[in-house]
Amino acid sequence: MFRFWGSQEQQAQPDGSSSQSWYPPSVMSTTPSSSRPATPSAASSGGYASPRVHPPSHVPPAEAAGVIAALKDKSVDELRKILSDKDTYQQFLNSLDMVKTQNNLKDELCKENLQLAEENLKKEPRIMELRNQSSIIRTTELAAAKEKLSELEKQKEEMLKMNSPASLIHRIQESMNKTDDESENLHQKILDREIDLAAFLQNYKKLRTVYHRKSLMHLAAKTSNI
Repeated sequence: MFRFWGSQEQQAQPDGSSSQSWYPPSVMSTTPSSSRPATPSAASSGGYASPRVHPPSHVPPAEAAGVIAALKDKSVDELRKILSDKDTYQQFLNSLDMVKTQNNLKDELCKENLQLAEENLKKEPRIMELRNQSSIIRTTELAAAKEKLSELEKQKEEMLKMNSPASLIHRIQESMNKTDDESENLHQKILDREIDLAAFLQNYKKLRTVYHRKSLMHLAAKTSNI
């Protein structure tokens, strides 16, 4: 049995006669010996002295002081009951401010997790709907968009090919040849007296002017860096 100042039991108890506590050594070490110190005679005569205060290293000093403050005004019988009765110990533990704070925090976190879970469950039908829409888009609309994109890419390649420098030079050359043929045909008509001289001169001048303009463009295109 533990001995405290003011205890009526001064005689030593035989070994093994004290009630065995179910609490771990870390709990037993928090008994405040400063408030109920053991008598020197009990310690020297082989009796059980009250445990010394050795707060676990992971317990902050402020919290350890709070436990000691809650225990220091309790009687010997109350301390014994806390150490021997599990329900009494649990009741005392739940009465501590730090335990209340932790329990409140735990309750708040559990409540928040429950709310998040309920919100997620409510959103599940919408999520499934969006997944179905995404699947439809991938199988139908996306396929059509890819086909359209492929067609546009082909048109782009054709336009680039048609408007390449070599293609432009070739088209100018073809236009020059066509204009030159028209002027030659007009010349043949005047020789065959199919048109009068005034009409010939007017049309022939226009055709040769167009031809020489295209010829200059062709020459400039061939000599440039394009």
